[in-house]
Amino acid sequence: MVRHGQSEWNAQGRWQGQADPPLSALGLEQAQAGSVYLTKLHAELAFDGIGSSTLDRAATTGDVIAQHLGFNTPFRTANLAERSAGEWSGLTRDEIDTQYPGYLKSRRYPPGYEGDEDLLPRIQRGLREVIESVPGDRLLVTAHGGIIYCIEASVGRSFRHMPNLGALWFDFDKNGTFALGERTELLADFSGEATTPDQI
Repeated sequence: MVRHGQSEWNAQGRWQGQADPPLSALGLEQAQAGSVYLTKLHAELAFDGIGSSTLDRAATTGDVIAQHLGFNTPFRTANLAERSAGEWSGLTRDEIDTQYPGYLKSRRYPPGYEGDEDLLPRIQRGLREVIESVPGDRLLVTAHGGIIYCIEASVGRSFRHMPNLGALWFDFDKNGTFALGERTELLADFSGEATTPDQI
């Protein structure tokens, strides 16, 4: 699973959730560079197909990767869209601190925020949709930081921020069980700017 390239709201430090800003110019460059990395990997150990979130930033990243790897347009599912940020969507960290004092420090969230207990079953449904719709066993999925963090949390892995075009290897079975592998940096050879948003 690959986190999308930098979006326009990532660049502005705005929480997105299920809002749908596009990739920034840098984010598109990151998607191209990550695709070059994946093309080299694909030549050694081939991927079978690709799926993505329906949100533009992940869908466009998936389209760029698919073009480089010679795949058709990725299968898209809203079940792999970013978690809802509720009332924080569109706000910067400073604006959240002003309007919701102490929430971020104490890990409290606003009305409408989608917690892991609701998000994880949705992710599992989305991955099953990809598996049922894309032939093969070795699949790429372009999605979001919050999706990756939820998967990692579900198996007790400690939180670490994921950069744009960072990726997580995992096995997923029909029972909805995750076996996590390592994270991978797809921008290891990128000469441009690497970015790590601290909001979803």
